[in-house]
This record gives sequence, C-alpha cells and structure tokens, in this order.
Amino acid sequence: MRSITIAVLAALSLSGVALAQTPQANHMHAVYYVPPYVRAAISDPARAQDASNDARRKITDVMVFTQVKPGQKVLELIPGSGYFTRVFSGIVGKQGHVYALWPNEYAKEDADNVTITQKIAADPHYSNVTILSQPAAQLSAPESVDIVFTSQNYHDYPDTFMGKVDPVAFDKQVYAALKPGGLFVVIDHVAPAGSGMADTDTLHRIDPDIVKKQVESAGFVFAGESSVLRNPSDPHTNKVFDASIRGHTDQFMFKFRKPN
Repeated sequence: MRSITIAVLAALSLSGVALAQTPQANHMHAVYYVPPYVRAAISDPARAQDASNDARRKITDVMVFTQVKPGQKVLELIPGSGYFTRVFSGIVGKQGHVYALWPNEYAKEDADNVTITQKIAADPHYSNVTILSQPAAQLSAPESVDIVFTSQNYHDYPDTFMGKVDPVAFDKQVYAALKPGGLFVVIDHVAPAGSGMADTDTLHRIDPDIVKKQVESAGFVFAGESSVLRNPSDPHTNKVFDASIRGHTDQFMFKFRKPN
C-alpha cells in the first residue's frame, strides 16, 4: 500500500500538480493539493511587495484552508494592509467579488490602511474589490457571500473603541450574510486558556474556546481548524505588538460552516 501511495504522489508531481506539506491540527504532516488558481493569485506580480511575508504568514495554507474558489463572493472584515485582499481578488477573478469591510469605528483608528484599501479598489487590476463602510454593530453585505474572513480582528469587536459589539450578535450577522453552506474563517491571536475575552483590549488576544462557543451559538457548525499559524513558544502573556513576539504570535485558525 505504501509503495502505491508513493507511486501516486510521484506521478502527480511529474504531471505538474502542485502539492504542499503542512502540519495540521493533529500535528502530523499531510500532503495536500494546491489549486492552480491559488498558486496563480499568490505569484501575481502585482502583489510582489507582499511576497517577503508569504512564508511567515503561510498564505498558501490559509487560502487552501478557506476553500475559496473562482467566481465566489468574499466578505473580508477589517482588511488592514490589503495583504489578503489582493490574493482573494486574484482567486475569485472577474466572475467573483471581494467586499473589504471597514467598520466606521475601526477606520477612524487606521486611516493609513483605509487609504491603502481605497487605492486597491481604484486599481483596475483589482476591479472586483469594493469597500464597505458601516457601523461595527451593523454588519451586512450587498449580496449573500460564500466566505466571511477575518484575520486578527475578531477580538476587536467587543472592545470599547468599537462600541462593545456583542460577539454573538455579531456572529449572527455574519451568519445572515453567508449563503447556505458558506464558511466563516477566523484567525486570531491566542490568549491563555480559560481567559475568555479578558485580554481582547489589553493584550489583543482571545481564548480560542470562547470564539468557538460564540460562533457555534449563532448556528454555525465547526468545520475544522489548522495549526499552521500556531507557535508553542509564544507565552500568551505579552501584548501582540511586543517586539519579542510581534509577527510570530501563536494564532488559531478556525472554520465554521452555515448549514445548508
């Protein structure tokens, strides 16, 4: 059986099918398929300025995990520097769309990145990107989407500067924005086990368990996790902007599905 598996993998490699290795949640190394549209979007020369961060941010693993495909609609919450926006745009293509959502409250604190998103949306190369501006507590999309994605910002919503948005109410709005079968992907900085939301406004971290409970309470079904962004050497007690850990925090990546 083992010889057959090796032969199959060798044949796939020779045929030009992209394979990659990634540590999954069970810490075993699994070989998985990288679709050509993911590879093409990541290698797009238009995002050359982001390439130096790709290995650290595990962009291939993240995109494969989201299951994003050409023609889909993506709602990206708080897009930051546009790192993920550019890749999502390339993957969904002309038949798809990316809605980059800036909550009004967050936009006031991050004017520079809002400007970057505006430049992306104004670039003909990213003509499938639209910026949404709305109150943090009133999340919505112009049409039902296939994926709602948030990286390192789920923990922000319940904080004072965002208006102390109720997380479960927020998750229900995400649920309403998704098509049946749609996915909600959450990446965030890990807080100490059992801490709940105690560190969201101080360390900018959140306990993965509370996220899972909140999202599932809104009607979602847990659909998997990945360990590719985990860092066991992170003590979970430092602010994520601390020089000792910035850019290398322990992060969980969860996927939730809206039932059909």
